[in-house]
Amino acid sequence: MKTLGKVGLGLVGIVAALAGVVAYRTATFKPATAVDITAVKLAASVPVDQAKAAQHLSESIRFLTISHQDKAENDWSQWDGLHAWLATTYPAVHKAMVREILPNKALVYTWKGSDPALAPIVLMAHQDVVPVTAGTEKDWKHPPFEGVIAENAVWGRGSIDDKGSLVTIFESLEALAASGFQPKRTVIVVSGQDEEAGGTGAQAAAALFKQRGVKAEWVLDEGMAVVKDFPMVGKPVAVVGLGEKGYATLKIVAKASGGHSSAPPKETGVETLSKAILAITGSPFPLEFKGPGADMIRAIAPETGLMTRVVVANTWLFGGLLKSQLAKSPASAATLHTTIAPTMLKGSPKENVLPQDATAWINYRIAPGQTRADVMARAKAATKGLAVDLSWEAPGGNDPSPVSSTSSEGWKLLAALASDGGKTPVAPGLVTAGTDSRYMTGVAKDVYRFAPMHASIAEFGMIHGTNEHMSLENLRRMTDFYTRLIATAAG
Repeated sequence: MKTLGKVGLGLVGIVAALAGVVAYRTATFKPATAVDITAVKLAASVPVDQAKAAQHLSESIRFLTISHQDKAENDWSQWDGLHAWLATTYPAVHKAMVREILPNKALVYTWKGSDPALAPIVLMAHQDVVPVTAGTEKDWKHPPFEGVIAENAVWGRGSIDDKGSLVTIFESLEALAASGFQPKRTVIVVSGQDEEAGGTGAQAAAALFKQRGVKAEWVLDEGMAVVKDFPMVGKPVAVVGLGEKGYATLKIVAKASGGHSSAPPKETGVETLSKAILAITGSPFPLEFKGPGADMIRAIAPETGLMTRVVVANTWLFGGLLKSQLAKSPASAATLHTTIAPTMLKGSPKENVLPQDATAWINYRIAPGQTRADVMARAKAATKGLAVDLSWEAPGGNDPSPVSSTSSEGWKLLAALASDGGKTPVAPGLVTAGTDSRYMTGVAKDVYRFAPMHASIAEFGMIHGTNEHMSLENLRRMTDFYTRLIATAAG
């Protein structure tokens, strides 16, 4: 009995010690990405005429710079018109900055700084927009390409993605140039013409910079924003993208002899293909609590309830529980692992004919720390023994971008501005889609992805969807953000 008593006391002691460690780590937990915004000296905003900014965004929407899947369908005269309109609308910018129109209609603007020892900064916003799905035009409250200003917003395709950023960057530059501002640090603007269809313009700009030996301090592009109803806290959180997932589509082909469906072989090509798909999806990449997705959760933890803070501050103990909870949300899970999504199938052209080959396409969004080679190796291991051929769908995709710093001066500046004077928590994030900025790897020390607009999760659904619009309040936020950003970073 005495021995049992000692064992019991020992267990109580272990539990007490464990509880003490958990309590201490919770009480002292501080995200590594936290920024003391009071230590960041921000320049004052330069006034921007908001009525003119709204009118200019409206006018930009009327240029049909639509990137079609088949580029032969693009009306390139619309891009020429947009370029001429920019020159007329922003005379101070075109006097202060050197404009280069690349052969593919991408734009590069350079405002040379007075101190060549300072690395430049690069702001990005693309010119093109996605089409409006045929038949849905009638569902828009206002015509998608008229740029109607109504209900305290500018309506139309591209008002957010990404002419909203393009116009507010130029509004800010115009106000600064007209005010007599002279940058010490060089400011570069890159505007690709085909972000929605591959990003060849951004690639051309990046190649130009590498040829010239340009090494930027940081790049800022679209990608993330302020989520008004962030799930963990139900209030606004500014999420700044540190990196992008890689992108690749796997093509799986199961060859077969074909023939009449009345005399099928023991296993058809469709059956073999089905087994291959199930084998691949049945071997998912595990969730790992690391990288920008994990850093986002850590950054938000101080704003959450006690139990969430306890779990996040003590992942050494509760890591399994945390991952199981995050796995319940596809959006949350996607930030913590490489995703596998079968999207397309092709078999016989007729129901009573056995196909000579059955094909499937699986789209991958590759998490930082992994590569297309890792994905292919896992797929081949999963389908070992099955008569299928695996290859990358052209043009082959891309690996994840590097993860940018959360200790750099660029991060501190962006966090200070995004926090809106400390009123909004700021968190790093991982962009699960793709932006032009991925091509700036090697051009800049860090690449960030953020536009300072506020919207709910539901409202973000209008991007590439119906009734896309930029509120006048967001328009004001964006011009204020960019003027202060440029004046602080380059002043």
